[in-house]
Amino acid sequence: MVSLHLLVTFIGALAVVYALPGPDMALVLQTSTGRGIRHGLATVAGLAMARAAHVTLSACGVAALLRAAPWLYQGIRVAGGLYLAYVAIQIFRSPAFGMGSGSGTAPPVPLRACVAKGALSSILNPKALLFCSVLLPQFVDPHGAPVWSQVLELGVVLVLTGVAFDLACVFGAVRLTGWLRRSPRAQTVQRWSFSAALLAFAARISFE
Repeated sequence: MVSLHLLVTFIGALAVVYALPGPDMALVLQTSTGRGIRHGLATVAGLAMARAAHVTLSACGVAALLRAAPWLYQGIRVAGGLYLAYVAIQIFRSPAFGMGSGSGTAPPVPLRACVAKGALSSILNPKALLFCSVLLPQFVDPHGAPVWSQVLELGVVLVLTGVAFDLACVFGAVRLTGWLRRSPRAQTVQRWSFSAALLAFAARISFE
């Protein structure tokens, strides 16, 4: 087991990272305001799956492989940037507003599509994988419990902390839905701002 002191410090570090605006947060907010709580939760599920995959890949040494093979890192980074740009364009081209419940103009979107979008947007971000590979070892005590059990515990905490922050974004965004429905101008600003944010994150991922 990881000591309580290390665990609290680890959660604090995660809270700082998750509170910073990023592509995951932008995607959750846009999906929740545009499609409703169920689609927002589906996106959260996809992000959680991607983070679990990052933890697993980090434990298997894939992050070290990416650092040792710059061409592979660059390829994944460009693919992730292109995917985020694609999502941003889809948001920009979407109808002004719609919850997918028949009251809006947006066509219905299956929940599995939101799960896949959340998973892909995060799994194709190599920086998230490298973040796991850098952060997790800092909180592993080589003189404590078996390393694999500590990594498992920290990985579960990492995923659950991310889910908690994502859920806060979902329910916070849904509270804005009524106001957005009454304000066509706000709907336009919402689409433009989230599209611009995702394009900025796509450029940052691709070129940094």
